Amino acid sequence: MTRLIDLRVLELIAARLCHDLIGPVAAIANGVELLGEDDPDFVRDAVTLVGDSARKANARLQFYRFAYGFGGGGLTGPAPHQLVAEFFAETAIECDYRAEARALPIERQKLACTMLAVAGEGLPRGGRLVLGIGAAGPGIEARGEGTGPSPDARSALLLATSVGALTTRTVGAYFAGLIAEAQGLQLRVSDISGGFELAADPA
Repeated sequence: MTRLIDLRVLELIAARLCHDLIGPVAAIANGVELLGEDDPDFVRDAVTLVGDSARKANARLQFYRFAYGFGGGGLTGPAPHQLVAEFFAETAIECDYRAEARALPIERQKLACTMLAVAGEGLPRGGRLVLGIGAAGPGIEARGEGTGPSPDARSALLLATSVGALTTRTVGAYFAGLIAEAQGLQLRVSDISGGFELAADPA
């Protein structure tokens, strides 16, 4: 199924991604300013800050390029499971990208990455994500503290939220729902003991 995407969705996605990238990019700028200091300790700290922030910005950019920008064709960058590993590195979330998920067609793995981004937001205090295969597509089991995706995010995953009601906090879930719909699937969140499951089922 093909659905025209409202300009507001694209604006919100762009705003959300820019927000997530501002932090490490600003830290790089601050580190560069410190390189002009005469104190060797300041310079050493600045080099560390620039290096760490550059790695974080690069990891986020590459993940977002695949999850939200990949339009088919051959994969030119790192494999999706590598992008996910870097995206969650140095966070409180551990992600197990199972071998069976790595064998999915690349378009299904694009959907899986958008699902992982939503699932990660559902674990604000950290936890563990396991990406495998469900009945019809990618399936995620999430364990950790919290109640999982918010009611608004769950509604957006189902594309039940009007475009006018979307925010930068829910547009990622809505976009994941659009990707699923284009593949003949529908995203569903189920609460389980100690966490939740996010699955792609037949529409």
